[in-house]
Amino acid sequence: MDDAFFRKVTTTIVLAVLIVLSFFLLRPILLSIIMGFILTFIFSPIYNQILRLTKSKTFSSILICVLLIALIIVPLWFLTPLIIDESIKLFVASQQLDVVTPLKTIFPSLFASEVFSEQVGIAIQSFVTKMTSSLMTYLSDLLLDFPTIILHILIVFFTLFYTLKDKEEIISYIKSILPFPKDIEKKLFDSTKNITFSVLYGYIIIGTLQGIILGIGLFIFQVPSAFILFLLAIVAGILPILGPSLIGIPTAIFLMMDGNIVAAFGILIFTIAASLSDYFIRPTLVSKKAKLPTALILVGMIGGFLMFGILGFILGPLIIAYMIIILELYKTKKAPSALAPEKTE
Repeated sequence: MDDAFFRKVTTTIVLAVLIVLSFFLLRPILLSIIMGFILTFIFSPIYNQILRLTKSKTFSSILICVLLIALIIVPLWFLTPLIIDESIKLFVASQQLDVVTPLKTIFPSLFASEVFSEQVGIAIQSFVTKMTSSLMTYLSDLLLDFPTIILHILIVFFTLFYTLKDKEEIISYIKSILPFPKDIEKKLFDSTKNITFSVLYGYIIIGTLQGIILGIGLFIFQVPSAFILFLLAIVAGILPILGPSLIGIPTAIFLMMDGNIVAAFGILIFTIAASLSDYFIRPTLVSKKAKLPTALILVGMIGGFLMFGILGFILGPLIIAYMIIILELYKTKKAPSALAPEKTE
């Protein structure tokens, strides 16, 4: 074994060990760092506009961070007591919920048996109680972990500030260590940019807008625990196929069972409006150059949520998308692309 080969093997082993150690070192804050990168991607267009006016990278980055703090942290500070109050009311209401009586009225023949009715009532009550209990547990965990959450928020904004300020240098460094030719490197970056744009704006931003539309209906018709349902509608709106109807339809059914027919139909109308808005908003915001099939997006979101929590709604589809991009760069024969090609008109 010559000295050059020995040094190369030794360097590779040392580098691999350092990469593994760095991963375990950053693992507790890795999701916060990734969130900072995602926010950088979202706010880069605004940062570029501010940079043209200020001519200062540092000031532009600070301004973006301050604006984001004002948009997220300040409302959250004032709305947290409301969220806790409505969560408690929702939990108490779930314990007193009677779903069997309305079901007997709507389906008298199906619920003629008292034993069957009792079993259905127990099953539904158990499901509702478990869901509301999970919500209460999640909120209590957030309160208990508040100091840790503040630390993660600081890491997110620290990452956002420096990646906005030094994004050109970071991109240049990444390009310098990639083992690809220039043409493959360009295709990789273009595909990554397009698919990230498609996922973030095509599902996250549009889903949030759909949840807001349904939320307006919840507040107009003064639905109990409207703010909690509004937050859940935003999460449901992000999910492809299911969308805001996952919250709107059950809410309308419960309102109808409670005898509030006008509010029930009003919520159904807002649910339909939120669902149909997808067909008008998506073509305006979403890039058509690269788009994952809806089934892969849904699977990625569900798997991402189970693995990473709420941030998994973003990370899951992106991980699948990046895997497909790398696979397509390495494929050696002509085959149908998993990413939708650009449509020409």
